Amino acid sequence: MKHAHFDVVVVGGGHAGCDAAHASARVGAKTALVTLKMDGIGVMSCNPAIGGLGKGHLVREIDALDGVMGRVADKAGIQFRLLNRRKGPAVQGPRAQADRAIYRREMLAEMTSFPGLSVIEGEVVDFLMDGAAVCGLILADGSEIRAKSVVLTTGTFLRGIIHIGDQHYSGGRMGDNAANKLGERMDAFNLPLGRLKTGTPPRLDGRTIDWSKLEEQPGDEDPVLFSFLSNDLHAKQVSCGITHTNEKTHQIIRDNLSRSAMYGGHIDGVGPRYCPSIEDKVVRFADKSSHQVFLEPEGLEDHTIYPNGISTSLPAEVQEDYVRSMVGLENVTILQPGYAIEYDYVDPRALDLRLGLRDVPGLFLAGQINGTTGYEEAAAQGLVAGLNAAHQSLGLDPVTFSRSDSYIGVMIDDLTTRGVSEPYRMFTSRAEYRLSLRADNADQRLTPKGLEVGLVGEARKAAFGHKMEELAKGRDLLESRSVSPKVLNENGIKVGEDGKKRSLYQVLAFPDVSVADLVAIEPELADLSTATQEQLQKDALYATYILRQEQDAAALRKDEARGIPSDFDYHALDGLSNELKMKLLSVRPSNLAQAGRIEGMTPAALALILARLNRERRDKSA
Repeated sequence: MKHAHFDVVVVGGGHAGCDAAHASARVGAKTALVTLKMDGIGVMSCNPAIGGLGKGHLVREIDALDGVMGRVADKAGIQFRLLNRRKGPAVQGPRAQADRAIYRREMLAEMTSFPGLSVIEGEVVDFLMDGAAVCGLILADGSEIRAKSVVLTTGTFLRGIIHIGDQHYSGGRMGDNAANKLGERMDAFNLPLGRLKTGTPPRLDGRTIDWSKLEEQPGDEDPVLFSFLSNDLHAKQVSCGITHTNEKTHQIIRDNLSRSAMYGGHIDGVGPRYCPSIEDKVVRFADKSSHQVFLEPEGLEDHTIYPNGISTSLPAEVQEDYVRSMVGLENVTILQPGYAIEYDYVDPRALDLRLGLRDVPGLFLAGQINGTTGYEEAAAQGLVAGLNAAHQSLGLDPVTFSRSDSYIGVMIDDLTTRGVSEPYRMFTSRAEYRLSLRADNADQRLTPKGLEVGLVGEARKAAFGHKMEELAKGRDLLESRSVSPKVLNENGIKVGEDGKKRSLYQVLAFPDVSVADLVAIEPELADLSTATQEQLQKDALYATYILRQEQDAAALRKDEARGIPSDFDYHALDGLSNELKMKLLSVRPSNLAQAGRIEGMTPAALALILARLNRERRDKSA
């Protein structure tokens, strides 16, 4: 293949690249996915797990738009857990431990079987240019691939350097070469570049762990899957184990801090503060004598165990010492040492809301190259970049997402307006509209948009249409019937005799009231499926809160110009994280709008500051 022509070409077969290429092909663009190695497609280079708090919301949104991550994760899942199950649905996050091999196999099948999507093996070394615009790629073998749009998803490969202790060498991840030539080529665009780092723990041989000493962590008995099209588990389910670091572990680490790549001064890049290395934990949380470590299987046919919580860049022999100091791991064998990897990223403020570079027409970026971390953040960006690259190539309108309709919109707005000072990770606290941006209603929010822009296929269209018909029928039954307190009390639903009639939809928002409790009053509700009944209950529960949330958000926008005194006592705000307190004390913002632009600031934190300002104003006027 010396010359080929496509509408869109996507560089990189990781999570961003796969959902970018698939999205591009779904909207009808002739698409190519270029990857160094075919068997590198869908590789889970860090923890073989998908989802979590905030991240699980992103996976649901990707799925609502007919993306691939959720479906593949469901096929590969060997343990499913709904995080924050005891809290409200708005902050619950689905998570799955995945079989690494199944995930890779299923993702490869998705990429090679979809019409209009071609997979090409090769190393990208240069861009084809038409003036200032990118119009294709040049591979290391001299092949040229022409395209109307290019999506770059290089992950940690852009001038990646792997660090283990005082040793370092070029690499995109363990066992793979870095994209150095492409990194040098990017310099010509004069983009604002920076360096970030991430880390992994050592991989352990599960056959050498004494599981009898460890606490077992099983999955949920009623697993919550990612895809709205998934009904059943595909793989055998397994448990994880839990051990803990101890004072001996911490002393070994303290004694060798100078040999850590990060603490020894070998790494310039900034790492993720919310997912610290074990060295970070020992230094930053010196008062803690123990940290939890989750021992997570990497597959059903794989003995490798991922010890979640002890990522490191210490020398291999030190890793062995501190790992063996933990209960159950006294005789463990390390299959691969942990390492830190440092890589280039582009300041995402150089991007527009389509994830296209403003100053380089035709070039879109997605994933860790934009300063994010995590499979889920990468795949969500990939979907947006692939969709918009395709729309540009086909002469269609751009598609953007807002903070009010999705976590995808929250993430892209955060990245393009605030930039990053550390690898960006999604949290539910980043969203001011999180009561309406729930994982359970991602399809209601986004599938209509996906249908409108050509992303959603016939199978999902039919399933979604049926679901919405059922929900509409149920809601009509609930809203059209109003009942008195007397009727409610007669049917076992305790309410004060205030004489006020309420619709059954309003009653459904009462604590511990389910659709089943209302069947005696409205028998037709029994005809609704269990899934529809559960969704109606969640929608009813949040209806009033969502209205109040929208009012609060409007008030906050009005109050953004409120001044903040220079001596404002941030320490007095119990709800603020120590990290945000430090940043606020350092910046000393003069008003709420300026405070809102501080990296890591959340709407909830701004609301706390505003409430304190209002209270101080009332105290002074009293």
